[in-house]
Amino acid sequence: MIFGKDSGINGVYHHVSHEHLPMYLAEFDFRYNARSGLGISDPERAGKLLKGIVGKRLTYRRPDEAAQHYTESLKS
Repeated sequence: MIFGKDSGINGVYHHVSHEHLPMYLAEFDFRYNARSGLGISDPERAGKLLKGIVGKRLTYRRPDEAAQHYTESLKS
């Protein structure tokens, strides 16, 4: 689903880097395929969301690594 992508990005995120584009598109895909127009309720949507995070882990960069990553991204 590409329709609505621009308004969703501009209205919610304001900017999307090329590096993170697949994650943003995955979110739009999930929201489109789990919308109430398909008869999916909020509790069902929450259940699908929670099943999707099983086995995944959120990690953060240390501040010095984040600064280095940012500097490298400016070069490309």
